[in-house]
Amino acid sequence: MQTSEKEALYKECLKIIKENVAGKSLKETMTFTCKVLKAKIPYYFWVGFYIPKKEYLELGPSEGPPACAQIAYSGVCGKCAETGKTIIVPNVNEFPGHIACDPRSKSEIAVPVRDKNGHVMAVLDVDSEEYGSFDATDMEWLERIVEILNSLS
Repeated sequence: MQTSEKEALYKECLKIIKENVAGKSLKETMTFTCKVLKAKIPYYFWVGFYIPKKEYLELGPSEGPPACAQIAYSGVCGKCAETGKTIIVPNVNEFPGHIACDPRSKSEIAVPVRDKNGHVMAVLDVDSEEYGSFDATDMEWLERIVEILNSLS
């Protein structure tokens, strides 16, 4: 998909999310964000949030096929939670420690969501059935979308 096409889709998603989450709780906003992104971005196979706990990450709101209810810190989301940095994985089979909740997932992006103190309180995780789906454009726009959630913590 062309960068300009991606930007147009994300711009629309950001607008819809901003217009509809005023007064909503963090969980309601996460749920709505998942619904909008999954409905509007054609290469999204699965989108959801994982919430860091002491020994694992716990599944939060999501859209798509069933996912792992708990995952270890060894996977993409765990590394994102530990480092506090967005991670783009063009081929999940090449990521050491990748956790395959669904074998159809081929590429992934994970974006940290922070609380008011700057600590990672959730990870926005997106999977695609195609290799190399995510790039700097996805990262830029998903980080903008996550800013809405950061303000709710």
